[in-house]
Amino acid sequence: MSFESLGLHEALLKAVASSGYDTATEVQLQAIPPAIEGADLMVSASTGSGKTAAFILPALQRVLAARAGEKSRQRGTIYGPRVLVLAPTRELAMQVAKAAATYGRWVPGLRVATVVGGVPYPAQIAALRGPLDILISTPGRLLDHIQTGKCILENVELLVLDEADRMLDMGFIDDINTIAEQIPATRQTVMFSATFLGHVGRLAQNLLRDPKRIDVASHTDTHANIEQRLHWADNANHKNALLDHILTQKEMEQAVVFTSTQRDADWLADRLADMGHHVASLHGGHPQGRRNRVLQGLRNKQLKILVATDVAARGIDVPTISHVINYGLPMKAEDYVHRIGRTGRAGRNGLAVTLAERMDAGMIRRIQQFTTQNIPVNVVAGLEPKTPEPKMYAPRPEGGAPGRFGGKPFGHKPSFGKKAFVPRGEGFAPRGGEGFAPRERAPFNRDTTHFEPRAPHNADARSPFDRAPAAGRVDHKAGASFAPRKPGAPTGKTGFKPQRPRPGGFTR
Repeated sequence: MSFESLGLHEALLKAVASSGYDTATEVQLQAIPPAIEGADLMVSASTGSGKTAAFILPALQRVLAARAGEKSRQRGTIYGPRVLVLAPTRELAMQVAKAAATYGRWVPGLRVATVVGGVPYPAQIAALRGPLDILISTPGRLLDHIQTGKCILENVELLVLDEADRMLDMGFIDDINTIAEQIPATRQTVMFSATFLGHVGRLAQNLLRDPKRIDVASHTDTHANIEQRLHWADNANHKNALLDHILTQKEMEQAVVFTSTQRDADWLADRLADMGHHVASLHGGHPQGRRNRVLQGLRNKQLKILVATDVAARGIDVPTISHVINYGLPMKAEDYVHRIGRTGRAGRNGLAVTLAERMDAGMIRRIQQFTTQNIPVNVVAGLEPKTPEPKMYAPRPEGGAPGRFGGKPFGHKPSFGKKAFVPRGEGFAPRGGEGFAPRERAPFNRDTTHFEPRAPHNADARSPFDRAPAAGRVDHKAGASFAPRKPGAPTGKTGFKPQRPRPGGFTR
């Protein structure tokens, strides 16, 4: 369906057409009309589905409508923005600001400001003092300006929370609530999140009024345009060899290699640079100026490989990225979905490769359970792993239903080098062989509140523990006790005879 049917302003339709888009995506079709009408929204959409335009276009529509119906603003008075967009990371905030400038290019006098960390305060304070239509910010830096009185939010008409689940994972829930208290209660609130379970749902309940729920795509989607592969590596050297092979393939146009830590990102980027690759690292420890230059180099194709941490997983929108490689696995299973979403964008096909060692089997299992999909295992000719791949799930026994007595349930963890669990109960023979009678349990005497002695299951058979009593002792099973100790006999701490001295004179 075309954008003309969504009720957008002519200036916005012209900007969308000039950007090369003629058909709206599913999330745009469902979210834009109710957003223009002023309804609160809870939207779940996958990465790369066009969700940024789903809230930027209604925001620009609101700016145009407000300009047509209001009187001219007085000079010298700080009114603050009409639209406030909160994003979890600097990269995502920059991406939203770019979309606002792209779709608002034909809006006369559009004023958009970005307030993020890592940027000097004076330029941001100057932007907040001037006329402002849309403010895009990260929660932490915006709260700093609110506490110093530099940011006015009393005229905000639309609040957008982009990647709300990510912001809460980063600990911004208190900042978001504080910012929301500064905004009029009559505002419209639109929240985008991968899930609305748990604390995200509670936040939505506090901030939204009778919201409309739109669930376009979830983490269980198959990502038809993204091919996923899993390569098992024996060790770090084997993993590096697999990475070098993938990066030298002719079909590789641009790649994002994800690591688990900032130190790994810098080390791997230096290693690949020494091999002759055009590569740079990107993580939260870099200043904002350097991060902007790296992303610009990736968009201009000056960089062929970007080594990044999860901070960049939700802020990179480069259609020419053909490969995503998980060199280090994410800390959370849902971050895997956002990682692989960096490829296969704008209708292209992409390849997502995960390099895992045996110690990563637990995270691979959690990723497959989260996405409800199995990642196909691939092998590179000449770089086959020498150790067998770990089993993700125990196979279901043939002819038996899963359960305690019919086989292990699906998803049961395999036992490595341990004896299998044998349930005890009637009808089961001990592991020593067949033909043994089930073990009898001692009856419990409720009158004396103690266990009566257990009768042997075979009175004729002599147990190896039924030895003759030692000298000076009598059989305790017959009810007698130990023989009394002779007066003056040496004793240990427990009353027994001391042990025989060990070589060296040491005794316990």
